[in-house]
Amino acid sequence: MMLLKKIYEEGKLFNMDLVSMPDLIELVVKFSLNFLVVLLIVRFIYYSIAKRKDYLFTYIMISVTVFLLSFLLENVKLQLGFALGLFAIFGIIRYRTNPIPIREMTYLFIVIGISVINALANKKISYSELLFTNFIIVLIIWLFEKVFFLRHLSVKSVTYENIELIKPKRYAELKADLEERTGLEIQKIEIGKIDFLRDSARLKIYYYEEENTINQADAMDDYNNYNNDDE
Repeated sequence: MMLLKKIYEEGKLFNMDLVSMPDLIELVVKFSLNFLVVLLIVRFIYYSIAKRKDYLFTYIMISVTVFLLSFLLENVKLQLGFALGLFAIFGIIRYRTNPIPIREMTYLFIVIGISVINALANKKISYSELLFTNFIIVLIIWLFEKVFFLRHLSVKSVTYENIELIKPKRYAELKADLEERTGLEIQKIEIGKIDFLRDSARLKIYYYEEENTINQADAMDDYNNYNNDDE
């Protein structure tokens, strides 16, 4: 009872404030702003193009974790070694099942960057400046994804059996044959592993996806199969 009375009178538990309303309000406001901005980017821009629920979940949870980590540790005095080790975690964590495509890595960097900016914005930065920073990032992403680059260059790996056409001088015939079979307007062809015993070769074809319906999972499977064949 004495302990509970002391906690009630001092408003602290183990030298920590039970409630600090100004700090709590700041946390709620900044977290809400950060979550809304990240949700706009990954749900309504990225997901509408990539259709990847796994990355959608990953981006949101990384954003939440990074924001809370940065916000709560902002005023904590950390030793240099501990601080370096803390942020080196991001260099250690790797998704070893599949390498992250450069486009997904860009979104990951954006999500982490926005979360850190919103969490560490101090009293020297006004909310108008913070709102403008978030708005301009969302606007630039939307412009480049939805306005400037309506067509995305996609890649697909195929196994091709007519190896006579892979000769440089017969490139036009190879391109015409692949376009006839796939129904795609091919922009570029790369030749990978050639198997003369089976009379086949691994080709990587590049084409424009007209309706922004890129299947990144298939693209990564093709990428991995292509690279594994070259090893």
